[in-house]
Amino acid sequence: MSLPHAILTSLLERPCTGAELARRFDKSLGHFWQATHQQIYRELGKLEADGLIAARGLATARGSQRHFDVLPHGRAELERWTLVAADPRPIRDALLVRLRAAAVLGTVDVGAEMRRHRQLHRDSLERYLAIEARDFPPGVPLDRGGGLQRAVLRAGIVFEESWLVWCEETLATGSQ
Repeated sequence: MSLPHAILTSLLERPCTGAELARRFDKSLGHFWQATHQQIYRELGKLEADGLIAARGLATARGSQRHFDVLPHGRAELERWTLVAADPRPIRDALLVRLRAAAVLGTVDVGAEMRRHRQLHRDSLERYLAIEARDFPPGVPLDRGGGLQRAVLRAGIVFEESWLVWCEETLATGSQ
């Protein structure tokens, strides 16, 4: 995935200022693709220079802010990118390398780190479940867009659930 495409997606959902985009990104796509506010602003400049988005001034109490809209060329690029085949990404997690190192060393207790990660995954799972309960209440039919948005959220939920199972199994087999 690329940050420019994540930004185009978010701006198509709702055009906004860079500050609003950064806040929204932290609360939605940021769960699955992290970017700093500085990276987001840098990409907005590139997208504008490439003719994919347009900025317009917006008078506010704090002065003039730029409001970003996706142009037809930006929408076409996002449609093109959405259809490109992509292979699953391999797992790249420092915790897994630490466990291998602890196995080789034979002297390191990684139990505390495993328990910390277990809690982090529990916290993420609770956040995702709260979002699901708020945005996708049972019995409320979803249109295609809502169904796809829920599918993304469900991927995060299943991911966290699987990490929790793995953490419990690892802790039970004596990682401490």
